Amino acid sequence: MKDFLMQTYTIVLPVLLTYIVWLLKKQKKDRDANGKGTMLLLRVQLIDYHDRYTKQGYIPSYAYENFVEMYDAYHDLGGNGMVTKMYDEICELHLKKKEEEVK
Repeated sequence: MKDFLMQTYTIVLPVLLTYIVWLLKKQKKDRDANGKGTMLLLRVQLIDYHDRYTKQGYIPSYAYENFVEMYDAYHDLGGNGMVTKMYDEICELHLKKKEEEVK
């Protein structure tokens, strides 16, 4: 009986470990795809904000806050320097306060 358990153990354990490794690789691949998709969506939105507000010459405070939060998330996901240049340009824009937005 002991020999049977040892043989079963030596066969089942490597198969089980191989399956676990396969699952972990699949999860990593899925996470990487989700991260890349999120990064691409953030880049589209950041470009849209940049184009809209640099054309206007000012940015509302709420839009500035959104831009900064999106930029931080984009950067954390490994975004490139193109958006950093846009971030610098947005930071140079005049912030329009909510009172000014209403007028």
